[in-house]
Amino acid sequence: MEIDQWRREYLHGGLQRSDLSADPISQFDLWLQEVVKADISDPSAMCLSTADASGQPSQRIVLLKGFDARGFVFYTNLKSQKAWDITANPRVSLLFPWHFLDRQVIVRGQATLLDGAEADQYFASRPRESQIAAWASHQSDAIVSREVLEKQFETFQAQFEGQDVPRPEFWGGYRIVPHAVEFWQGRASRLHDRFVYRALDDGKWQIERLSP
Repeated sequence: MEIDQWRREYLHGGLQRSDLSADPISQFDLWLQEVVKADISDPSAMCLSTADASGQPSQRIVLLKGFDARGFVFYTNLKSQKAWDITANPRVSLLFPWHFLDRQVIVRGQATLLDGAEADQYFASRPRESQIAAWASHQSDAIVSREVLEKQFETFQAQFEGQDVPRPEFWGGYRIVPHAVEFWQGRASRLHDRFVYRALDDGKWQIERLSP
């Protein structure tokens, strides 16, 4: 079968206005719990979209590390491509591609840098090997070979032997403060259900149904 004929019907159910929570964070939490119950790999994986100063977009998969009424949190090297993009243009988008439930969640918002104390707390909870890898990798920089990377890892492994690994000053986190969150539920015949929450000035959310 040719690629343009690959398709299937989306039959996992529908989404009605009466099903929705009053705010998108509560609705996201509800859907995330259902994803976790589905027992799939990387339920917190999300596609982060950024754009540099010229407008060139980039995308990559990162892991959600927390969320609450303030927004969605992830961590990274602060000298990576994504960090440079955010410095130039803090407007970003997140996509949670939960295809196995015929669902997507799209978050549009602004990235803000977390304070050092919050980054320290999360960094201390990471596996030791991941902490050392944060020191060893100059994320997004070109390297000659994998052997160079492994040598850097061994160097920092020896440097921090017998002591706690501190958080590098070039490593931290971002919180995506949302102004719009869309919940997409696939339906048969491509008549999908789409609802978007839009932030209002008074702190409340307006909910609209979108045409598929």
